[in-house]
Amino acid sequence: MPPVLTLDTDLAELYGVSTKRLNEQVKRNLNRFPDDFMFQLTLEEKNKVVAICDHLKRLKFSHALPHAFTEHGAIMLASVLNSPIAVQTSIQVVRVFIKLREMMATHKELAHKIEVMEKKYDAQFKVVFDAIRELMTPPPKPGRKIGFRRERGA
Repeated sequence: MPPVLTLDTDLAELYGVSTKRLNEQVKRNLNRFPDDFMFQLTLEEKNKVVAICDHLKRLKFSHALPHAFTEHGAIMLASVLNSPIAVQTSIQVVRVFIKLREMMATHKELAHKIEVMEKKYDAQFKVVFDAIRELMTPPPKPGRKIGFRRERGA
């Protein structure tokens, strides 16, 4: 699936800053925006986007070429901008990563405890430990069925 891209003008509005201010911060922090986080549209790309998106009509006569940001770039923007919304966004991103780390650590601790218990008890409980381990394993993603189902009698 191709990455979702958002233009600097839309992100500036979202973060409560001017597009000019957003682009100033990007220029000051270019090392934080590798090619997979952000790139600048060509004139041809800009014209196509303006023709497709009604809310970007104001860009039609702008001499500046807009920047397009992936979701990673949009999150990075929150860390270089200083608006209240950008600061809150950065805080929320950090909290999500902390929660993920806690969940991973808990899962590892549980797996370790089961392993210790398994070594402590004899083989009669092996079936129980195998069942617990199976319950801890995330279910496989169901595959998409291909084809069609034929009705009986048809």
